[in-house]
Amino acid sequence: MANNRLPEPDFTLGDIPTSPAVHYAEQALLGALLLDPHRVKAIGPLDPSQFSSARHRALYAALASLTPPAASLHAKEPVWINAVHAHALPQARNLALSYLHTLAAACPQPANAPAYARMVRADHARRTLQAHAEPLIQAATDTALPDPAALTLTRADSLASLLDRLAAAFPSHPGSLPRTPPPPPPARDTGPDVMSEEQLLLSTAAAYPAALASMRWLRPEDFAIPLHGALYRCLTSLAARGDPVDEVTVLWEAQQHDLLTQAFTAQDALDMLAASAGVPEHWGEQILRRSLLHHAHTAGLHIQAFTHDLSNSPHQLITGSRRALADLTALRARWHHATGQPPTERPRPRPAPASRAGPPTTTRATRAPSVSARSSR
Repeated sequence: MANNRLPEPDFTLGDIPTSPAVHYAEQALLGALLLDPHRVKAIGPLDPSQFSSARHRALYAALASLTPPAASLHAKEPVWINAVHAHALPQARNLALSYLHTLAAACPQPANAPAYARMVRADHARRTLQAHAEPLIQAATDTALPDPAALTLTRADSLASLLDRLAAAFPSHPGSLPRTPPPPPPARDTGPDVMSEEQLLLSTAAAYPAALASMRWLRPEDFAIPLHGALYRCLTSLAARGDPVDEVTVLWEAQQHDLLTQAFTAQDALDMLAASAGVPEHWGEQILRRSLLHHAHTAGLHIQAFTHDLSNSPHQLITGSRRALADLTALRARWHHATGQPPTERPRPRPAPASRAGPPTTTRATRAPSVSARSSR
């Protein structure tokens, strides 16, 4: 029995490289919280998962969950750094105590902790967006999937929902378009199967022109072969004017649009239009499905390119990614109309909870002794 279950996306960030700058931002932030643990309340919402490395995640989880010591004790004894190390060690094997002293020394100014936290959040947003773009590209290009269109649209919805959440966390401002030039669209598949399906659509539409009135969901730009798209425009133009539609009238219209050449003669057009089989709607859906997957592939590549450019801010990534998905959103409406499927509604993002630092509430440890403030550097 065939397995029709759609594969689940893998949104792991483990294989996505961080920017060199955010590594030092994470060090500076952790160092600031080692030097002045009470600053964790001023850095805004931040989760351990937003850090790029396992040891930084473990250290931040410890810093955010342990109760900071009294300032007087923290200024005298290096017990805070020892407590953080002991708490993080089970989650970060081989974490040397000396590395925590390195972090304290790497912090230029503890008062700048909120700025360092913003950098951590921004790079995490970039990596998360990249992690969502890759499954969209995979779904749009994997010919072995049982229903690539359904999975592609599911992945696109997941990406759009992520953009909604990021937009709530990083409100846009003027000048938010990314500076990154989008890559050229991928080449369309023009192999024998594609050519045959497009030619059959043209021939069956010429044989049954009444179907064109209910096929407004198909457009010339959906065709992978430009000549076929131009011939389809000839067909729809004749039908829209109420003129007769058959092989000869389409041939004449093609001549009026300067489509006949030495490579595509009048006899070639007549031969193509005479070989009909099936019904226009069936072949139209095949063409529209390929167009949908092509647009999804293109959108995924554009978003991926934006995330590879480390100069783009979260605002630019959000705006550019939403524009990249706009064409796909318009095309999917035509797809739902063609297939009779009701469009799915994405759940609207919930309002963000009140800002607070640290991970979700956990049982807080007993008061830990502290590290001496800047003397530990």
